[in-house]
Amino acid sequence: MTANAFADVLLERSSRLIDDGGEGVDPRSMNPLDAGLADFGDGISLIASFSHVVALAGADGLNLVDTSSAALAGAVLESLRRWSEDPVDTVIYTHGHLDHVGGAPLIVSEAARRGRRRPRVVAHVAVADRFHRYDATEGYNARINARQFRNLQRLGGGPARFTVDWVWPDVSFVDRLQIDLGGRPAVLHHDRGETDDHAWLWLPDQRVVCGGDFLTWVFPNAGNPQKVQRYPAEWARALRSMAALEPELFLPAHGLPIAGKERICRVLTEVASALESLVKQTLALMNGGATLDEVLHTVALPADLSSRPYLQPTYDEPEFVVRNIWRLYGGWWDGDPATLKPPGADAVATEVAALAGGVDRLAGRALELSDAGDHRLACHLAELAARAEPGSASVHAARAEVYRRRRADETSLMARSIYGEAAARSEGLSGG
Repeated sequence: MTANAFADVLLERSSRLIDDGGEGVDPRSMNPLDAGLADFGDGISLIASFSHVVALAGADGLNLVDTSSAALAGAVLESLRRWSEDPVDTVIYTHGHLDHVGGAPLIVSEAARRGRRRPRVVAHVAVADRFHRYDATEGYNARINARQFRNLQRLGGGPARFTVDWVWPDVSFVDRLQIDLGGRPAVLHHDRGETDDHAWLWLPDQRVVCGGDFLTWVFPNAGNPQKVQRYPAEWARALRSMAALEPELFLPAHGLPIAGKERICRVLTEVASALESLVKQTLALMNGGATLDEVLHTVALPADLSSRPYLQPTYDEPEFVVRNIWRLYGGWWDGDPATLKPPGADAVATEVAALAGGVDRLAGRALELSDAGDHRLACHLAELAARAEPGSASVHAARAEVYRRRRADETSLMARSIYGEAAARSEGLSGG
């Protein structure tokens, strides 16, 4: 398949998903990862990977928006070189996540090997702070990513370690940066969303937006229970700012490209509306004196939006976003006085087990609740039982079963990975 034909295929998929609800489209095809290059004409291409890389031809060489991950950068570079042998002049980071900056060392080393100038790197000023924070939390983040991206690591896409040999930005900006990409005018905008260092690129002459992770064809990663603060309201404002430009082509860092200003506007505004709805509902309850528990079990995404193919909770999910909204506006305390300065979790578990008549009673009840489909309460009781008697093989057998069932019923990668790890740990302790 030619690069132009591949571009047509990707645009046809996104059009069917948006216009017709995606009937007949394999969900797995929504996020191509095979390093295939799609040529959209006018010197604009996208290399499908984790994350995608946008290549823009210019008079001074190639300009890349993101670099993919370290593990996949080799395949990306091979694909790029089949398209053009021009030197890489500029690399733009949309933000500092490893799947966007991890391939930069390979690009720099290729330039050195060919005797070419080191590409300049452009990013928001907070990217450098992120790199420093990752260095300080290497062990913590490595464990999180090993849990969250276990399947991707088997495919070679996840990092063996959480830091890389950072290629630091040469040019940093704060709010907005007009930049010339070899005769191609461009404007970089900063907005907080998934991260505090996120940028998106506007090409006014071609009417193209390179959106980074502001749109990823799944429910926005604005909750993520294992990562730092996200910014749903500002994320929504960024999406509306993009839509107001009336772009004709939208190139995301994950998922499918979109063509047509009406289609792009619809997607961007609906994703913005989903985030705004969660923020509005949560703040109304907080202002009314609700606890976090009450908020979590009250706020829901409007049904007309929850059915959209680009708002499915396959990675993050609305409940996690609500928690992040609470954390952003209200701090870490959940409103329950007992949790302000709580006893140790093991002490609570031991006391509850004694009141219940032993850990086997707790574990058995957990299985009964799981059989009835009440996985939330089942997991809670199973966890109490395991904490009260961590050496019990029978308790861990029950805990493993409860978490296996819960994992099977979850849709988001984040929930499935955490519950899957919990099940695996108890399987190892159950003697089964």
